Amino acid sequence: MAEQRPMRGIIDEAINHKIWAIVGASENTEKFGNRIYRNLKQAGYTVYGVNPNAESVDGDPIYPTLKDLPEKPDVVDVVVPSWVGRRVATEAAELGIPIFWLQPGAESEELIAYATELGLQVIHHHCAMVEKKVWPGGVHVSAHEA
Repeated sequence: MAEQRPMRGIIDEAINHKIWAIVGASENTEKFGNRIYRNLKQAGYTVYGVNPNAESVDGDPIYPTLKDLPEKPDVVDVVVPSWVGRRVATEAAELGIPIFWLQPGAESEELIAYATELGLQVIHHHCAMVEKKVWPGGVHVSAHEA
């Protein structure tokens, strides 16, 4: 099994990266895939939506897979069931995307173990919107520093 760094360090690294992919991005404003996408975008991140069953979020195109993105993200944020997340983990590892964030409800012990074995740095049982805060002046800090 690949070595996993302490989760707090991975979270802090992730929120300081500015290019994210949200797998499960949705046009539906009630879904977390939409809320997380919009939250990160409003905070100044470059955010790409990934969902083979959607076309756009806020007028931005949504891509069918990670391979279809115009640039490689630093973080993949997963907001889909764990059985879909397994395919996403495989694709993220193939593309060399280092951080694999499983939103609450998207994780399973099996998926966490699988993604770790692939060499991904896995975040689980933490919400990106909670961990990231925007302070006056656009300074981004993690929730534990607030």
